[in-house]
Amino acid sequence: MRYSILTKRHRYQNTTDYIKRCLFSGVVSCLLLSSCGQQITSSASSGTEEKAPEEAYSAYLFTYFTGNNKDEEAIRFALSNDGYNYRALNNNKPVINSADISSTGGVRDPHILRGADGKTFYMVVTDMVSANGWSSNRAMVLLKSTDLVNWTSSVVNIQQQFSGQEDLLRVWAPQTIYDPEAGKYMIYFSMKHGEDPDKIYYAYANKDFTALETTPKQLFFSPTNGAAIDGDIIHKDGKYHLFFKTEGEGSGIKIATSDKLTEGYVLQDKYVQQTKDPVEGSGVFKLNNSDDYILMYDVYTKGKYQFTKSRDLQNFTIIDQEVSMNFHPRHGTVLPVTAEEAARLMGKWGTADDVIGSARASGLKKINITLDTAAKQLYLPVKPGVNLSAFDPEFTAFPGVTIAPQSAQDFTSGPVTYTVNVKGQEPHTYQVTAREDHNPVLEGFYADPDVLYSEKTGKFYIYPTSDGFTGWSGTYFKTFSSDNLVDWKDEGVILDLHKDVSWADRNAWAPCIIEKKTGDQYKYFYYFTAAQKIGVAVADNPTGPFVDSGKPLIDAFPEGVTGGQQIDPEVFADPKTGKNYLYWGNGYMAGAELNEDMVSIKPGTTKVMTPDATFREGATVSYRNGTYYFLWSEDDTRSENYRVRYGTSSTPMGKIIVPENNLVIAKDKEAGIYGTGHNSILQMPGKDEWYIVYHRFNYPKGITMGDAAGYNREVSIDKLEFNTDGSIRQVTPTHQGVKAVDLKGNGGNRL
Repeated sequence: MRYSILTKRHRYQNTTDYIKRCLFSGVVSCLLLSSCGQQITSSASSGTEEKAPEEAYSAYLFTYFTGNNKDEEAIRFALSNDGYNYRALNNNKPVINSADISSTGGVRDPHILRGADGKTFYMVVTDMVSANGWSSNRAMVLLKSTDLVNWTSSVVNIQQQFSGQEDLLRVWAPQTIYDPEAGKYMIYFSMKHGEDPDKIYYAYANKDFTALETTPKQLFFSPTNGAAIDGDIIHKDGKYHLFFKTEGEGSGIKIATSDKLTEGYVLQDKYVQQTKDPVEGSGVFKLNNSDDYILMYDVYTKGKYQFTKSRDLQNFTIIDQEVSMNFHPRHGTVLPVTAEEAARLMGKWGTADDVIGSARASGLKKINITLDTAAKQLYLPVKPGVNLSAFDPEFTAFPGVTIAPQSAQDFTSGPVTYTVNVKGQEPHTYQVTAREDHNPVLEGFYADPDVLYSEKTGKFYIYPTSDGFTGWSGTYFKTFSSDNLVDWKDEGVILDLHKDVSWADRNAWAPCIIEKKTGDQYKYFYYFTAAQKIGVAVADNPTGPFVDSGKPLIDAFPEGVTGGQQIDPEVFADPKTGKNYLYWGNGYMAGAELNEDMVSIKPGTTKVMTPDATFREGATVSYRNGTYYFLWSEDDTRSENYRVRYGTSSTPMGKIIVPENNLVIAKDKEAGIYGTGHNSILQMPGKDEWYIVYHRFNYPKGITMGDAAGYNREVSIDKLEFNTDGSIRQVTPTHQGVKAVDLKGNGGNRL
């Protein structure tokens, strides 16, 4: 992906050198002179006169595909004003029908380039449907446009067009760059032949960009003899930088550099991705009017993109906290565009609904914004303390879009009327409501919450699973603190499997914690799931640092159990005896007494305690008025019917009696709340006042996400109440949540 950037002229010896530098980077041949705004022209080595665009680049076009289903393998567009925050165009639907342009019915890995004339655009994609197999394609698609809206296309089948390709297995991830020496567009891509690893090749496109006019030649192969795929070339400081993914002996993104575009690449033998997770599809672009470059890549096993920033293309810093997208891209590229071009794209594929749904004020709970497109009503949940009498939602206005009113408004008296006008479309009017709701209580995706009141600090803490990772693949734990159950502070990562745990490096799930005091000293014992085993870590403070014991506490089925998983620990201190217990299990429930050291199980005490067939996982235990309450989750966390039931016992390890009406909390379809489960219980210190802390599907999108709802969950708190006979009154889950509590200096315990 190549981009035209306004560059200071004085860095070069003369205008001709200035222009050539621009051409070498594969960008528009002529730029506006920043000193006077004068338009300049030059001749490329091919003898073709090139002319500068009349305005600078002020926005960004992101082209991408979204997944491995055939309907996801298509070209999609998104826009950004700043290169960090992107909004999908066309409601995240394809802008080009894959069946119309490809031989397989699907396309992947789109790369977009502005031509050397500044007004022609070139796009290349992999012609492939992944369902046919990863070694099933032999072709790419070449596309050309003069307006970014209307595209012509041609299929180029390497095996059919060129001889000697009988053992060709696949053609992947093509990209285009302008070669000023040849005066042609060079397409580079990876190919795999027979048993050889994937290597990067190049060939030149013909004048009409409808076919390859030269036989593919090898451009680069990995010196480690691993695969080299997903090449991306950018020119900087007189050198071509080839970013590529290597596989085989190690895996990740590396860079090779050369003084020449088509040969001589020397490997810089270090990985530049800033994650230990598998990555692919690197894309590099320079920010408009800046010396900063963005390296982005697809963290494909986690279902997310990571953005990093660099000035030297050597050292990269993660900037994920600055990036937002209302879509989940796969391998794509970014092209700076003008205001006029952005307005044209908005006029074709932008919608007023998306504009009104783009609010980005810092006081918003952004993942919970709800838009009723039929009723033209928008709900904006705000964080505690936001001044709703003068609140500006900060809607994103792309070129060609106007939003009125633009200033802060008073939302305390009811909905505010907004009008959105997208150039070339009819205006739309919306009723916008902003309200302070306390659920979810944590910002972002989290699940399986365990709650603690710390005597040492006088604060509440929630210890959740870090969610939002495909297939529950998170690898770290955080904690959050509050002094009123409403305002929660992110205390950061307290245990990272990759850094802090030697015996497991995956599936960080469902922790629990207990505070123990000996004399004047406090200790915190943190039980957690990793790789379907249960470990324990210890700290002197509720926010850590936690030190792992060095081995799993539980890594095998209890006697008599042959199915399920060793997950979801729950720790409980019996207020009657002072003994401590650990409970766990998925598909079964087991319990055991802990030794006094709190990091080992007392031999001979393990007991299978599964209450009934509704038990799935997530046991939690509390004590009230002489009765032990056992709560657990029923069904699958991916199900909208995930819910909590309970039973009672007279002892911590005794037989659990299951009442006939034992539902604690379940979905509320009218409120749009689904998947309510895996909870913990909090008693207010010194009071018969109780709260249930649980997770639910993300609101409002969760119910539309299929199985993905089960790993895009959020944490909520509601009141838990008892009937006069001691039975638990069924909880109605709410968006409002609970009011702030005032401890007034009282101590308390987590039960």
